[in-house]
Amino acid sequence: MTENKLTHKAIQDLYSDDLAHCFGCGKNNKEGHQLKTYLIENETIAHFTPDAKYTAIPGSVYGGLIASLLDCHGTGSAAAFYCQHENILLENPLPVRCVTASLKVDFKTATPMGTKLELKGKLQKIDGRKIWVDMTLSADGIVCVTAEILAIKLK
Repeated sequence: MTENKLTHKAIQDLYSDDLAHCFGCGKNNKEGHQLKTYLIENETIAHFTPDAKYTAIPGSVYGGLIASLLDCHGTGSAAAFYCQHENILLENPLPVRCVTASLKVDFKTATPMGTKLELKGKLQKIDGRKIWVDMTLSADGIVCVTAEILAIKLK
């Protein structure tokens, strides 16, 4: 397995233009969130600061947004980890794209508004085209959400 020390470009920015329109992470969707996932050694990281329009109850982030961020971070992470596992260079256009088969989200505590959120991903395992990634979403150093994604590499 190769060890990519640092992806200087976001995984999502390496997707080919015909696969870069996702509302959550698509570089070509100017109305979307444009989440950016980076591979640093054997972990992925992304940051997002939600606007007030994503308020659930006063002071807390809407859970649907959180699930969306984890979905996009998870598929980007899965693509990065698959490339790392298969010794595929992380370059444009990235030859690997993954989609969500399953997303399990556990809300541990309310996620506060008004702060930058940090998403992290760790590879759990790879079995053929299936990639499992464990994730956390933190605010101010406190883990608010844990999640697991099963992503499938597109043929």
